[in-house]
Amino acid sequence: MKAFMMAIAALGMVVSPALANECPLLKAQIDKETGRRLDAGSNQAKDLANEAMVLHGAGKHAEAMAKLEEAAKAAGMTLEHKK
Repeated sequence: MKAFMMAIAALGMVVSPALANECPLLKAQIDKETGRRLDAGSNQAKDLANEAMVLHGAGKHAEAMAKLEEAAKAAGMTLEHKK
């Protein structure tokens, strides 16, 4: 059981930095798509993306990723994740 918990902890240490690096890239995609648009969907997407970056800054990367996905949906777009 101890080995299993260590493996989970190690996985978390590997995955968290990957998510942390992706948040700004995804926000940039949303910014590019919504940049000059003035419709309600793009305004909502901009607000959600800004909220996501606050979460990102607080180290809540999974929550930030979910918020960025919500922003993309509001803008009617699909985000391209790192591979």
